[in-house]
Parts: sequence; C-alpha cells; structure tokens
Amino acid sequence: MKIDNVEIQIDGTGHESIVLIHGWPDTHRLWDPQVAALQAQYRCVRFTLPGFAPGDARGVHTLDEIVALIHRVIERACGGGPVTLLLHDWGCFFGYQFALRHPACVRRIIGVDIGDAGSRRHLRETGLKAKLSIVGYQLWLAAAWRIGGRIGDRMARAMAGAARAPAARHQVSAQMGYPYYLQWTGGYRQAKAFKPACPMLFIHGTRKPFMFHASAWAQDLAARPGNRVVACETGHWVMVEQPAQFNAAVIDWLAQGDGATGKKARTGTPPSAGC
Repeated sequence: MKIDNVEIQIDGTGHESIVLIHGWPDTHRLWDPQVAALQAQYRCVRFTLPGFAPGDARGVHTLDEIVALIHRVIERACGGGPVTLLLHDWGCFFGYQFALRHPACVRRIIGVDIGDAGSRRHLRETGLKAKLSIVGYQLWLAAAWRIGGRIGDRMARAMAGAARAPAARHQVSAQMGYPYYLQWTGGYRQAKAFKPACPMLFIHGTRKPFMFHASAWAQDLAARPGNRVVACETGHWVMVEQPAQFNAAVIDWLAQGDGATGKKARTGTPPSAGC
C-alpha cells in the first residue's frame, strides 16, 4: 500500500493494529525484531518517515503534514482505529502530537526513550553540560540539513556514529535532519505539551549522558492506572540493544490491556522496574 507516495508495510492479521513510527536516523526496518515478535497476535503497520527513505527528495515536512499522514495511514490501513502507537525518538514527537489531535484514533501508546523532553521539569533536571550537549548535536544536524550534499551527509553520518545509532552509515543522510532544522527555526511552535489521555507504556534507557524525560514525569505517568514505566540498562535504542527484554515488556503490557484481554489494565509499576 502507498499513501502520499509513502510505502506502508503491513505484517500480521490480528484484530488490533499497532502503528510503529521510528525516529532519527532510522527507517521502518528499525522495528523488524518487534514486528517478528508481535505479528502473530497483532497487525503491525509501519512506514519510513517522509524524507528518511534512501533517495527521498530534499525538503521539509511540517508537523501538520506528518500528523495528517499518520491519520491517513490509520484510516486506510487500520480501518480508522483506534490503534496502539509504538514510537521512538522523533516518532514519539509526531505520535504524541497526533494523539493530542486525534485521541479517538489512539487506544494505547508505547513511547520509547522520549517523554516530556524540553518541558520545564525536564530542563530543571538537566545539567548545564547535558543541555550544551543536546543543543550541540541538534544544531549540528540542523546545520547538516541546511548545508546538504556530501558535506551535510558526512556531518550526519559522523553524528550517527558518535551516537552509536544502529542505522547503516551509508543510509544516513543530511535530509533526515529536517526535524532538527524545523525545531530550531520555529517550525514546531504549534506543538503542545504531551499529556497522555490513554494508557501508556514508557520504556527508556539509563546508559545515556542525558535523559529525554523528567523523573517526576515518569513517576506521575506510572502512578496512573493502566500505565507502566520500564527502565532498561541500555542507550537510546532500547529495542535494538535488548530486543528480547524489550519485546517481552511490550507483549506483557499489551496483554494486560483491554484491547487484548477485555480486562482493565493494571496499575502501573514503579519507574524502577527494569528490563
């Protein structure tokens, strides 16, 4: 299936659909181990974000455009929903904003490593060195997009290597950095603070120089019935570094929810729960 010239990959024939959205500098192939584990019970729908696929034309894709694309994917590939969103990195940003705008389309959310990044609570917990590191890598990738060409690609690949991103280096391009460019030029001003209105599983890595969520945000999230927070001894790409543990945590939480068992999800476990 193609929607707006974006190829949609569908695996599994379950009654409930899970829409998987990746971030920088990945493609839909990031989720291969998760789809292999989930497709026996769920219908897994995924796609590569516009501008992230090899050969995609240079350009920017606004928040409104990405949210509209997610909406069309759910309408055409998932019968209109409601669906479970499985999100990572920029996929979290886009997916969270979609959930705020179209809450009736979202049954549950699984967010990976990105929580309330940039909020006042998050900034208060983040030290000066970490803040400078965050600003540095984001501006580097924004500059890589602006420069483009071979130099921009080399900049993007150098950052991917420094971040230990699992994506093949030859597939990383400067074009993938347009979300950072938009972020630093005011293109995402309309984004709203994310407060999940549906059950949510939040999985994050602890072996990182800085976090993308406030500890208080995770505690508040876990305290609400139906939610769970899982901390793993990994970096940013939890699903790649500990795929078996990650998949087990996801499957166990999904099995607790009303979409899989007809029962109400149990109260979230504390933020210290680990992979």
